[in-house]
Amino acid sequence: MGWLALAFIVFATLSPISDRPVLARPQFEHFAAFALLGLAFGLAYPARLPLVATIVLGSAVGLETLQLLTPDRHGRVLDAVVKAVGGICGISAGQLILFLLRTRISRAR
Repeated sequence: MGWLALAFIVFATLSPISDRPVLARPQFEHFAAFALLGLAFGLAYPARLPLVATIVLGSAVGLETLQLLTPDRHGRVLDAVVKAVGGICGISAGQLILFLLRTRISRAR
């Protein structure tokens, strides 16, 4: 799921502005997309937190930088920060979910 989410985010971020899907206000979209990405990767690879953080945060910064190469898009520091914060929140939520599940399972034994 995480890899599919990343592929969609890459498409939405680097496609021509006329082809970009619009679901909500831009900052909310950026935050929500990367929160879901962080959650998906965090749940899929719980033992590889540094790798997950590198993928999610690297994607946030990298995609904003790549937008500078497209003629009709613009990369902004604010967008990269919002994406990174969303990713961190998603990763954190995934870690919290896993912690709660482990706690519940250990109590059930």
